[in-house]
Amino acid sequence: MAKGKAVVVGGLGMIGRNIIQALEAEGGWDIVGLSRRPANFETKATFISVDLLDNAQAQEKLSGLTDVTHIFFAGLSGGLEAENVDDNLALVANSAGVIEPISPTLERVILVQGGKYYGVHLGLHKTPSRETDPRTLPPNFYYAQQDFLADLQKGKSWNYTCLRPEAVIGHAEGIPLNTASLVAVYACVCKAMDVPLNFPGPEAGFTAYNKFVDARLLGRCAAWAAQNPACAGEAFNVTNVSGMRWCNLWPAFTEYFGCRPGTVTPMKLGDFMGDMGPVWDDIARDHQLKPMAYSDLGDWSFADWNFGRTWDTILEDTKRLQYGFTEAIDTEQNFIEIFDDMRSARVIPAG
Repeated sequence: MAKGKAVVVGGLGMIGRNIIQALEAEGGWDIVGLSRRPANFETKATFISVDLLDNAQAQEKLSGLTDVTHIFFAGLSGGLEAENVDDNLALVANSAGVIEPISPTLERVILVQGGKYYGVHLGLHKTPSRETDPRTLPPNFYYAQQDFLADLQKGKSWNYTCLRPEAVIGHAEGIPLNTASLVAVYACVCKAMDVPLNFPGPEAGFTAYNKFVDARLLGRCAAWAAQNPACAGEAFNVTNVSGMRWCNLWPAFTEYFGCRPGTVTPMKLGDFMGDMGPVWDDIARDHQLKPMAYSDLGDWSFADWNFGRTWDTILEDTKRLQYGFTEAIDTEQNFIEIFDDMRSARVIPAG
């Protein structure tokens, strides 16, 4: 018996593709991915190419989705700026808002949010952050998206669940907002240029406590939350459980990539790495790497923000553990496994 028909919004993103892969691993799902481009990874899911910023196009292209049971929302428009409300709200309105009225079989919507819900982008904030914490200063597109779903759901039989990961990492080609890829490419360039692998942020950022989450773990958590009756109307933080400080991981990164040990040297990677395209082209040629645009390997302004955070960011996972999703991953090993995957895929040099 089929588990249901799932629509994954943002199916080509790092989160969306891992949700699709989690559902496929379970089996029994009819899966439809929504994206602007065709699938660039191995999947049996059907993809609909649609611009969800265009309501008329969404109404036309999604008109056949009349038997959907689950919607997984993992879309993003533009960068990660919390104030980018209008476009990110449109993604929800033109996906869930279009499918819900024509699909009476709908049971649950999974809305993937993030640490910005707790104000991690604003600086010092309450830690550990819990699902019951009040909202912080607007504007924040996560608030707008959740409020839209709450209004849409009123008086209906379906329900929704919010997942709040922090700093998602994984191997997903063509996704520049990926800290693991940023570390790997930066380290490979340092190795090629025979310069030390310096930590590019401030000392306080080097020692701040943070949590990351593996994209595969998040995908499995989304699949679990979609099917667990107790998750209806709830929100769950999702991290690896294992916390980290860059000062503890940096020596392992230095050893893995065979770089010269560095120091804490605050700088803008956007400046240092921004013009390293020709260096990367040489690395790719010498090591016969998979052809990829340099811009797809990393967003260096995102790296500057990630390494520049001087405050702790701790999302408390207790609630999802208590509800039954108990998976945990060692974060240092998580990074190493992702680097291994990138090597196997010939995205970075093998050694």
